[in-house]
Amino acid sequence: MLKHLDLNLLPVLEILLEEQSVTAAAARLHLSQSAVSKQLTRLREVFDDPLFERTAYGLKPTPKALSLAPDLRQCLQQLAQFTRPDSFEPALSQRQFRMHLVETTYSLTFPHFMPSLLAQAPGVSLNCQTWRLDTMDKLLRCDIDLAIGCREWDERSPMHVNHIPDDLNYVELVQDYTVCLMRRDHPALAQEWNLDTFLSYRQLQVAFGGLEHWLLDDVLQMQGRKRDIAVNMTDFQSALALCEQSDLILCAPSRYALAVMKSFDLKYLPSPIKLIPGAYLLMWHKHFEHDLSHKWLRELIINKVSASLPN
Repeated sequence: MLKHLDLNLLPVLEILLEEQSVTAAAARLHLSQSAVSKQLTRLREVFDDPLFERTAYGLKPTPKALSLAPDLRQCLQQLAQFTRPDSFEPALSQRQFRMHLVETTYSLTFPHFMPSLLAQAPGVSLNCQTWRLDTMDKLLRCDIDLAIGCREWDERSPMHVNHIPDDLNYVELVQDYTVCLMRRDHPALAQEWNLDTFLSYRQLQVAFGGLEHWLLDDVLQMQGRKRDIAVNMTDFQSALALCEQSDLILCAPSRYALAVMKSFDLKYLPSPIKLIPGAYLLMWHKHFEHDLSHKWLRELIINKVSASLPN
């Protein structure tokens, strides 16, 4: 029966496995629900299996469908390589790229490369989401094209650059270091600034980029010390507003902090512990290494950001 397989059905099966919903799959494929249902019927005939069972929570993949998933992804990647064009013309492209970025990199990168992208490739679009806990997995599965994340060069960090999986390529866009933000009249500003002063005040923590703690915390733990975290948040803008109205100290990446703190009545001091600067990395799967359109976007981001934000 597989000799009658229409290869155009394979991406439909992949998206149905991801979404487990005909409605959501239709939205991603820009098709009607009826069209996706018809393609699912054809897939069931090809594989002689229901593939999905309807439940109160959506479609539940059958054991057969789940067994197809790993080979399906590999097959689609090989097909993409096989059909890759020999040339790329940005002005004619309608490609949509999928990206994940840590929150702090939007303002650091997009203003520098997007104007050139819009001028060179008016039909290209970027589908961007903020970095999530599953972003690395999505990179490894080629579910997204690119990601910009934080990694460390300090050997004391479990997030060291050397721990990036071998299947991924990366380029450092810019280095960054930690600063300590506090309100303009914070009492710490009248004291000698050292580790004891820093740790004597409660802290405001922002978790982003899949990081639940910072290199600073790793180093403090090695010394048998820790910060007193009063509030954990996931939104920097809200954290800056709270920092402005309290005695909480907020640790933040310097480039982002110095760019946004002009909108808040805040002061900053250096980290009380000597740390090797970390880096914002552009990462992608090696599967895309020779994809001409992918290479064009990578080089555009790298060249524009690196020229605008020298280390």
